[in-house]
Amino acid sequence: MDLSSLKPAEGSVKKRKRIGRGQGSGRGGTSTKGHKGAQSRTGYSRKAGFEGGQMPIQRRLPKRGFKNRNRVAYTALNLSKIEELVAKYNFKEITPELLQEANLIGKTERIKVLARGEIKSGLTVKAHAFSDKAKEAIEKAGGNVETV
Repeated sequence: MDLSSLKPAEGSVKKRKRIGRGQGSGRGGTSTKGHKGAQSRTGYSRKAGFEGGQMPIQRRLPKRGFKNRNRVAYTALNLSKIEELVAKYNFKEITPELLQEANLIGKTERIKVLARGEIKSGLTVKAHAFSDKAKEAIEKAGGNVETV
């Protein structure tokens, strides 16, 4: 056996459809493109979302609402979660960099500390934003608040 004797498995290779090779081929004449119209002509390319003249779905559906391009999205970080992190990782301070290292937030995410839960340990918390109650609770527990 050598490379020249290798053949594909029986029935695995089909002959391609040869279009436009005369009437005797069964696919001559219009060459499977039908009669007239844009699709039968050379250089035709269908627009994205074209539905054959039917009103396209992006025009049939109603437009609603407004997306603000300048919106600043924050990832919520509750006081209860901070308390869990202190217990688990022995953090002396909470910063966005430490949270990234612990895979709790992504590189571009911003953090807002919210007041759900309680905080017992007095530690420094650095974040992009704080709710008033969260700031008050951290300071009452003997910690510091820094806006990044």
